[in-house]
Formats: sequence, C-alpha cells, structure tokens
Amino acid sequence: MTTTGEFTRQEIFSQPEAWTAALAEIHNQADSLRRLYHEGNYEHVLFTGCGSTYYLSLAAAALLQEEMGVYARAMPASEIWLYPRSAYLPNKRTLLVAVSRSGETTETVRAVEAFKKHAMGDVLTLSCYPGRDLASAGKLNLLLTSGQEQSVAQTRAFSVLYLATIAVIALWKGDEALLKALDALPPLGRRLLTEYEALAQQLGRDPNIERFYFLGSGPRYGLASELSLKMKEMSLSHSEPFSFMEFRHGPQSMVNANTLIVGLRADGNRAQENAVLEEMRGRGAQILCMDEADADVTFESKLSQSARSVLYLPVGQMMGFEHSLMRGLNPDRPHNLEAVVKLG
Repeated sequence: MTTTGEFTRQEIFSQPEAWTAALAEIHNQADSLRRLYHEGNYEHVLFTGCGSTYYLSLAAAALLQEEMGVYARAMPASEIWLYPRSAYLPNKRTLLVAVSRSGETTETVRAVEAFKKHAMGDVLTLSCYPGRDLASAGKLNLLLTSGQEQSVAQTRAFSVLYLATIAVIALWKGDEALLKALDALPPLGRRLLTEYEALAQQLGRDPNIERFYFLGSGPRYGLASELSLKMKEMSLSHSEPFSFMEFRHGPQSMVNANTLIVGLRADGNRAQENAVLEEMRGRGAQILCMDEADADVTFESKLSQSARSVLYLPVGQMMGFEHSLMRGLNPDRPHNLEAVVKLG
C-alpha cells in the first residue's frame, strides 16, 4: 500500500542519483553528439516539447543562444506540427531537438514527422523510455532512462532531460570546463534537498498563501515556468511565471499578503532583479529568493550560472509537493491529468 504522494516524493529526492546516470549516458554518446552538430551546418536550432518539455525547451534554447551565439528558439510541438510556416524558415537548415519524457506524446511525434517530411534538416530526440515512437525518430536519439517516473507531474524527468541539454550544449561548444562542472551537481542537489526540506514544508504548508509567482529571466524564464506549472498541477493553486522586470507591468497589481514570489535570481543582473523582489516585499508579498549566495536558498556551488541552473528546481518542486498535501490532494495523480497526452 502506498502513501499519498509517495511516488512524487521519491522522484524528487532521487534526482541527484538520476543526474549521475544521465551524465554518464551523455559521456557515452559524446562523440556522436559532437559529430551531429559540427557536420550538420545548421543555421537554426529549434527546441520543442509539450507542457513541461516545452518549458524545458524555452530554457535550453535561451541557454544555447547565450552560450554559443547560435540562433535558437523554442516552440510547442503542436505549433510545429500545425503551423510549420511560422515555426521555421524555408531554405534554412535546421536542427530540431525534440524532448519528451514518454516518447509518445502525439503532438511531439507529429511535429517530428512533419519536420522530416518537409526535409528541413535533422532531428535529435531526448526521451526516457525505450521502444517508444520518439526514441527512434531522430538522426540521433538520447535515451535517458534515469528520468522515468510513476507520477504524472514531471520532476525527476524534467531535471534529467534539462541537465542533458546543458551537457549537449557544452559538447557542441567544446566547453570542457562546463561539461566537467556538471559532474559536481549531484552532491549539491543532495545538499539542497536535505537542507531546505523544512523551508519547503513551511512555505508549502502555509494555508495563508493563495497566489504563487515565479520570476526568472533569460534561460531561467523556462525554469520559472516549469516550477509554476508544478505548483499549478500538483496543488491546483493560482500560479504564474514572469520575467523579473515584466512583473512590474501589470502583474504586481495581484500582490497582497497572501502572495509568495519565488525569484530565480541570476549573476549578471542581480541588483535589478533583487530590486523587484524587495519592491514586492514592500507591497506585502512573502519572498523566496534562490541564488548562488545571499539568498533564502543558496547553492554555494562555485559553478558558472549555466552549470548550476538545474539547482533552481528541487526546492521549488518540493514546495509544490507540500502545498498539494496541505490542500488534501494527491500530487502523484493531479486532477484532470494523464502522464501522456495522446490524440486520436
């Protein structure tokens, strides 16, 4: 007999070990990944997925462009499938990076099929289950089985797949320092899960918090979107993501004493982003800031911003989990959701 939320909790807390396994698989495929990119002569990299993996795509595309100066964008798979003329440019050789936990989400599979039909370039797939449609659909297919999950809302799968994209970017860039830095993440993730579990419980179980806003800019906007989705899926709460500075342009009107704002603060614009958080604190909101140092959740990683970005995820995931339990819900089986969306 399982207890409520048992699968989700286990998947959140097993992430460090899953990261180790995923990085080992990337190292095994390193030569093939380098060849794919450097022999492809791509003019455009397009990331795609659905739900969580669309938000992953937003983060990965922004990170690729930031790290390599390569034109990259992210689109939901349904847009690539149904609106190809607005998804990619004709006569521009494109690498489509398709990401799916299950490997059988209908929109993602059909987006890949449509892309290949139009002969726009090559496909790289990232998924977690062998024998599924997507797992053999690309010119190169990364299978990251340590991301497999029993619960509906993605936690471990998301971080495994996102970490894999960081490693892939490091390989394409030829940045051995970034690639090596990723090996330091598992013990750092374990420390965060241990040290900040009580804080996640405190905030997640606070019945006075009714509104959640997750702020992140640049590559962190996709991560903020994913953490907001976790809160919404698991706890059925009002939760929205915004870029830091955009929050001042209208959304701040929603701030009151029942608001929690979670800031995924970054190195380069720390002063500007912190000013937003402090301004919202002055308007009555509770604030949870995550950053390398001088924050409510400190990573203390001594890694670059790109290398440590996956560390924003565990505490935010735990908060969604705890808020779900506080509301008497089952985070393993969110209302109205299935693990895989399949269309007829």
